[in-house]
Amino acid sequence: TALVVRFLTKRFIGDYEANTGALYSRKFTIDGEQISLQVQDTPFVSLEDDTDSICCQEQINRSIYWADGFVFVYSITDYESYRVIRPLHQHIRKIHPNANIPLLLMANKGDLLRARQVSSKEGLQLASELGGTYYEVSARENCEGVHEAFQQLCQEVSRMIGSCNGEKRRGLHLVRPKSPNMQDLKRRLKQALTSKGKSTTTL
Repeated sequence: TALVVRFLTKRFIGDYEANTGALYSRKFTIDGEQISLQVQDTPFVSLEDDTDSICCQEQINRSIYWADGFVFVYSITDYESYRVIRPLHQHIRKIHPNANIPLLLMANKGDLLRARQVSSKEGLQLASELGGTYYEVSARENCEGVHEAFQQLCQEVSRMIGSCNGEKRRGLHLVRPKSPNMQDLKRRLKQALTSKGKSTTTL
């Protein structure tokens, strides 16, 4: 959620209410052309006990069906979040076995180097294995890095959609959900700001 908020609003707020899988929409300019971008902030995915299988809510499966690109996020301070990425990617490939869908691997909390549990080398190796682009960022301190990462993914998605000549991917059976057009995101930001009380921090 912190990364999505950074990308869409350029703000950072340390505390968020539980992520319920909200969908946000905004206009975005890619290579001089304005596109309508929808970002699905999916609920947390975890590994089942002592296995490499993931616990995946049905809402995530619905999102996977209509997504044109994927952002995999883990924390460099939490090795378990890193371990989830491979099984999640395998799950996506089962749904889209033949699709060439752009993906981005983002290692968050790059400002907490002393608490690092996942090396940059491990992140780069995983991104290469999955066929995606790797970025190590800090949602707290590096707005530019977050924006650059998302923008690159958007460019790849735009090129992919253009090469498909508007044709739908085979196997896409679900209707793309409607977006609340940022209203829910603004509400969540307001709640987080209110809970902090008066603050001199510039957002």
